[in-house]
Amino acid sequence: MNSDATSTAIRPVKTAPETGTILTGRRPPAQGISSSRDASIDVIRSLCLVVVVALHALMVGVSLGPHGPVLENALDGNTVFAAFTWFVQIMPLFFIAGGFSSISQWRAMSARGATAADYVRGRLVRLLVPAVVLVGLVGAGLVLLTLGGVPADIVSTAGYRISQPLWFLAVYLGSSALVPLLAQIHDRAKVRTMVGLLLAIAAVDGLRILSGQAAFGYANLLFVWLFIQQLGFWLADGSIHRLTPTVRKWTAGCSLAVLLVLTWLGVYSGDMLANLNPPTGALVLLAVAQLMIFSMCQAPIRRWAANPSVMALVSAVGSRAMTVYLWHMPVLVGLAGLLLISPLPLPVPGTAEWWLSRPAWLAAALCVLVPTAGFFGRFERINKTAGGPLATSRRATVSTLLGVSGVVVLLIEGITPGAAAISVLLFSTALIGQASLGRLRRYH
Repeated sequence: MNSDATSTAIRPVKTAPETGTILTGRRPPAQGISSSRDASIDVIRSLCLVVVVALHALMVGVSLGPHGPVLENALDGNTVFAAFTWFVQIMPLFFIAGGFSSISQWRAMSARGATAADYVRGRLVRLLVPAVVLVGLVGAGLVLLTLGGVPADIVSTAGYRISQPLWFLAVYLGSSALVPLLAQIHDRAKVRTMVGLLLAIAAVDGLRILSGQAAFGYANLLFVWLFIQQLGFWLADGSIHRLTPTVRKWTAGCSLAVLLVLTWLGVYSGDMLANLNPPTGALVLLAVAQLMIFSMCQAPIRRWAANPSVMALVSAVGSRAMTVYLWHMPVLVGLAGLLLISPLPLPVPGTAEWWLSRPAWLAAALCVLVPTAGFFGRFERINKTAGGPLATSRRATVSTLLGVSGVVVLLIEGITPGAAAISVLLFSTALIGQASLGRLRRYH
């Protein structure tokens, strides 16, 4: 998810796509290619976020087993849902839209004289301030649950479930920091860049498959998502729209056909959500198909977004995108805990009765998440310009590494009070090196 997914602008603004070297204090040279904001990007990012939240809500399974309460992934092992994931695995499209937004934002900033370090500082503050609040409060909440006598396994499971979606934060911190460099490389050697990333992805997948060690596949956390981010760059510079609709249709169809064959051969899982952990080349093929389909749908999406009420809703979601992403899982886990202590019946996940109760569950989640995002959304709008130190290459590099490390700590064993304390310390140190948090800006 893009750190600038919160932008509320709805009119395209032409910008000069100047590029430069990552984390340098030098303004990059102009290249003479233009880029613009596109309302269809705002719409698709908001829709993707809604899909992510809905999927995670459906995964929450709460029941009473023979040994006590059970909190599980209700969709795990569901073969029907595995086929459905071909349609709802939208993280590639999310990153494509993020790549479009990132390169557009960088070009706009560089046109105003900003450096790569300025760009990285903005992304760090936008991502890490909400993360500090989340991790700190969740860590404190887990302490209170333990002191209140909640069984240790329930507390541990809650912390683990809440931490799972945070992989995105680490990946996006890293990929955002690389945008100025990758924008420069894209302008100079866009095809060679994609070929190089594809070869790296194939090499990692091959090593993982031949060795039987899934751990090797985590190297594709870098290569897969940077490749998909580059697809967003291609969309932003007009390369995709220079292809005829026929070429785009055939490209999408061939990508899906190859993906179908590879899953049938067992090279990749037929469950597209399983291909997230670790990321595989299946996501690349899916991303290419999604890119082509989305590019052909952009015009009608723009027409739909011309409705002021539609764009107002999109802006409301987009302006709190990181907050919604970070807080939706704590909300879901909290509601699951309330179910366990309520007198309401708890149908076994996956049964007909359980599915019939899902509309009420989704409605309850929405009713809690909306005010939660409204309250904590203020931390996503921290004034990152007031009183900050001079942005430098060294500050940006160190802060990025600290931020990524803070997320990795949480992903190792889930959020625990100790891990939360370490993570908050790392996040805070990264932020101190970047900016005075200044005043909260009022949302308009």
